[in-house]
Amino acid sequence: MTIKKINPETLAPPIGFSHAVLAEGKYIFLAGQTALNKENVIVGDTIVAQFEKALINLVTALQEAGGTPEDLVKITIFSVDPVDYRAHSREIGKTWQSLLGKNFPAMTLVGVTRLWDDKALVEIEGIACL
Repeated sequence: MTIKKINPETLAPPIGFSHAVLAEGKYIFLAGQTALNKENVIVGDTIVAQFEKALINLVTALQEAGGTPEDLVKITIFSVDPVDYRAHSREIGKTWQSLLGKNFPAMTLVGVTRLWDDKALVEIEGIACL
């Protein structure tokens, strides 16, 4: 596997993500994960708590498929309140670093009106390259 982060100097400096990732290898496509626990119940009342659980769920699926957080090349985050997400970006960033370290893949945040589970505030999907 080879992964190269690409951040052109002519674009705004990326903070917490990469503008592009060139990857060569075997891919793992990770379904969107929310803050569902094993009993199929959304846990956490805040965007930060739900982000942490959703990211833990994503990493769990990734590891079960044979990958590691360093293998992530693309993350898409769906939020029912992007303004709230951004207001808590420092706390979310600390959660990110505690679970994924300093790997910053290509990333997109999408505002949505709702998610599959009414109580879900955030959903995270990803692509990894081994």
